Order: sequence, then C-alpha cells, then structure tokens
Amino acid sequence: MHTTAYLITALVGAALALQVGLNSIVRVHVGSAAGAALINFLVGTVALAAALLVTRAPVPTTGQLAGIPWWAWFAGLAGATYVASSAVIGPMIGGAAFIALIVAGQMIGAMTLDHFGALGFPVRPVDGMRLAGAALVVLGVVLLSRE
Repeated sequence: MHTTAYLITALVGAALALQVGLNSIVRVHVGSAAGAALINFLVGTVALAAALLVTRAPVPTTGQLAGIPWWAWFAGLAGATYVASSAVIGPMIGGAAFIALIVAGQMIGAMTLDHFGALGFPVRPVDGMRLAGAALVVLGVVLLSRE
C-alpha cells in the first residue's frame, strides 16, 4: 500500500482547495484572473527555484528542454487555465462545487488516459468497478453543486 503517497496527495488536494480561495482574493485585488494567475505562477516559480537550490537538483539544460515534445508544453497552459478559472469560477459556484467538478473532469480524463495507456500511464481498462466509482464521483458533484 502507498499510504504515505495517498496522505500527501490528499494534503495537496486540500492545498488546491485553499488555492481557489486565495486566487480569488488576489484576482479581486489585481483586477483580473490573468493577473492573479501570473502572480500565482511567479510565486510558484520562485518557490521551485528555491527548492532546486536547497535540494541541489540540476537545472534543466537547453538540450533537455529542446528534447521535450512540442505538445508536452501544453501542461503549462492547462495549469494556467486551472489557476485563472479558479480565481473567477470558484467564487461564483463555491469552493466545494468547483473542486468537485475539477476532480470529476480529472477523473474522467484520467480514466480515458489509463484505458488507452496514453502519455506513459499504465493500461488500466475501464471496467464496471471503475465506471461505478466514476458514477459515485459524478453523484457527489451533483450533490455538492445543488443551490
């Protein structure tokens, strides 16, 4: 069992819920979702640079960067979209509904990637149990999204 990995993942999820509210506050003060997202990524970049220094991990070389497939760079766009949308949509629909919908979308996307073994994920075909789990998450989204 990967108990420590599960616990860390749950804590990261809790931090993402906080991030929605914090991004919203920053958006109100700077006047735009893009500005809030930029601040979010600037702070994150500084934190990651500090982590590289503290852990003495190597900084990626230009050769390594050049070897990244062009389509893999869209990960940054996905992150920016999440942060900017959390700053606007989170306060509109509430933190729980926002996170529930994000998780439901992630789960459906991840199940699809797993099913086909795309992007390096191990093949885990969609079966009845996985569909039942997805249905329960979607039911949770419905329950959390009620007004």
